[in-house]
Amino acid sequence: MKRHTEVKVEEVPVEDKFKFYPYLLLADDSDELVRDYLFEGDMYSIKYGNHIAGVILMLLSSENVVEIKNMALDDAYRGIGIGKTVLNQITEMYRMKGMLKVIVGTANSSIGNLAFYQKAGFRMTGIRKDFFKRYPDPIFEDGIRALDMVMFEMVLRK
Repeated sequence: MKRHTEVKVEEVPVEDKFKFYPYLLLADDSDELVRDYLFEGDMYSIKYGNHIAGVILMLLSSENVVEIKNMALDDAYRGIGIGKTVLNQITEMYRMKGMLKVIVGTANSSIGNLAFYQKAGFRMTGIRKDFFKRYPDPIFEDGIRALDMVMFEMVLRK
């Protein structure tokens, strides 16, 4: 296994964003919603050595707050610390850009994501009730229906 120093996030030019569309669908089941935000914000490819492992898309939420709108890793690259390394790199990048907070939301049914963000230092800040009811088809994970969005934040500067 390669060292995590070989994990890099590289900005994706606007004209190349659609190439990463399949990765975004790994983390968001709605084709329609992904198409709505695909060309918004800053997209970064996640490279592991010479391979594309995934993608992360960041949206400016307010003047000093940035949101992780979508972060997805190919199955082959999950569970080996790449996601945590990417979060460390991306939060430092946005700290250097002057952001005060990074926020992210995940489904109440995404048990792995709920643990992942907390282990990475994010704190729960709220729940957006019925967020996933607007999706065209119900989403189930681990036998739990995704209904609510659980919101997290990481404070970058006080």
